[in-house]
Amino acid sequence: MPLALLALAVVAFGIGTTEFATMGLLPQIADGVDVSVPHAGNLVSAYALGVVVGAPVLTGIGARIPHKRLLLLLSALFVAGNTASALAPDFGTLFAARFIAGLPHGALFGVGAVVASRLVAPERAARAVSKMFLGLTVANIVGVPLGTALGQHLGWRSAYYAVAVIGLVALAAIAAFVPHQPRGAQSGIRHELRAMGNKQVVLGLATAVVGFGGFFAVYSYLVPMLTHLTGISDTSTTLVLALYGVGMTVGTLLAGPLTDRALRPTLYGGLVLLAAALVTFYFTVHSTVPALLTITFIGAMGSLITTPVQMLLMAKAKNAPTMAAASNHSAFNLANAGGAWLGGLVITAGWGWAAPNLAGAALAVAGLVLAVISGRIDRGGDPSEPAASRAVSVTKESDRAAQTGQPEQTARAAANG
Repeated sequence: MPLALLALAVVAFGIGTTEFATMGLLPQIADGVDVSVPHAGNLVSAYALGVVVGAPVLTGIGARIPHKRLLLLLSALFVAGNTASALAPDFGTLFAARFIAGLPHGALFGVGAVVASRLVAPERAARAVSKMFLGLTVANIVGVPLGTALGQHLGWRSAYYAVAVIGLVALAAIAAFVPHQPRGAQSGIRHELRAMGNKQVVLGLATAVVGFGGFFAVYSYLVPMLTHLTGISDTSTTLVLALYGVGMTVGTLLAGPLTDRALRPTLYGGLVLLAAALVTFYFTVHSTVPALLTITFIGAMGSLITTPVQMLLMAKAKNAPTMAAASNHSAFNLANAGGAWLGGLVITAGWGWAAPNLAGAALAVAGLVLAVISGRIDRGGDPSEPAASRAVSVTKESDRAAQTGQPEQTARAAANG
């Protein structure tokens, strides 16, 4: 089990590195393909568009493919997209390659989360999923700075080659360590789409888009905030971003056991503390030490939200959780775009470089309202009950039915004693 989770974490590490390293290499890429830096910034949008499109589409296409095989196919597409990015001769080709590289992002996380949750006992499912997500947070500490440095010294193409190598390592690790997990008796695109129509799934995705948008409203403009208001030099911002990643790692480590213990309170608390931290940063951004401490806390609270939202979606989608889990990452990319847009809007309006903190806090509060509404209409029992356990129990019953040939209702009755 630890090696299987490590293999999934390597996948997440590669995804996190390729997603954010492009931002640090825009000047080099712009020179390499002969476009302006703002025009090269569209490559970030191309990747995000690939995530938004690929999560539901690829998950739907692979709805009947066993999870391990689907992970291998998605990892191969990830390697192909990043290799194509490294080989792209012009901007148009590079734009298409970044779109392709983004396609497997959400599906890999969605399928990986379902696989991770089934590797352990139901009451430890969120901890397993959070260990996979650790790869993404560690990428912000190690992968992104190293990828950026590599691209700056050896050329931007080398960063994409390095990510492709990480993808190959992940592919080999999945093949070696992730066990086969059969699809449930009710697997298929119709069941996945039906689960996506669940009111609680819709509210969960809306919570991710709005609530996590508060995180990105600040993250997108963190570097100019630090240089204009805190007085940190351009050369030091990479270290500060790594500190942000440390906070995200701490938040992810806390999210697993807290979500297993009480899913909704963890989500509510994370959104409340995120809003409070963003308001605090509005005032502490002018002083170096308080600003760095607040940044670390913001990173932790942002990551604390991720796991409970993921587990909530998997629980409410019941025995068709894969598309809901994958679509969560489409929601996060929409949050990225929406948060960045709102943060830029308040800056352009003349409210100052610190204003995205207040806009982000407002989004976090709005996300909290959506989460509370979801909790109020939840008819699944006590809202503090670990929904992760219910989700994994249902899907494991379905898998058992597929293996034994029993009707799912019989397997469910047997599981319930």
